[in-house]
Amino acid sequence: MSRGINKVILIGHLGRDPELTYTPSGMAVARFSLATSEGRRKNENEWEEVTHWHRIVLYGKNAETAGQYLAKGKQVYIEGSIRYGSYEKDGVKHYTTDIIGNRMQLLGRKEDGGREGEEPYYEPTSRTAASPAPPPEPEVEDDIPF
Repeated sequence: MSRGINKVILIGHLGRDPELTYTPSGMAVARFSLATSEGRRKNENEWEEVTHWHRIVLYGKNAETAGQYLAKGKQVYIEGSIRYGSYEKDGVKHYTTDIIGNRMQLLGRKEDGGREGEEPYYEPTSRTAASPAPPPEPEVEDDIPF
């Protein structure tokens, strides 16, 4: 039985400073919006830039790092998964789509807060760090019958 894949990779600029909060158990949670842009043909002679906004949620060390180093306008790489949710407010049901980040890299020029000349910083979650080892390579016989 296949489990499927739910993976998102985004590179964009923060639309606002991260909002850093803590759960009752003390885990850090950072929330911010991320803008990604792409060009598309408007007509035969013109292109237009279309911006998409994504709601990002980070937990643990990633959230603390985001709260310390990220700010509106900074460029960042986010890798994670899509989560859908809903809530009710004033009797109206609202639906949400969040990107739950499990990897983050600060990008951009050094003066913009990036790490020019160095390997970009990222913080994997414990789930990523504790991933099982890949399966062993299948054995291949040296004698080919042709």
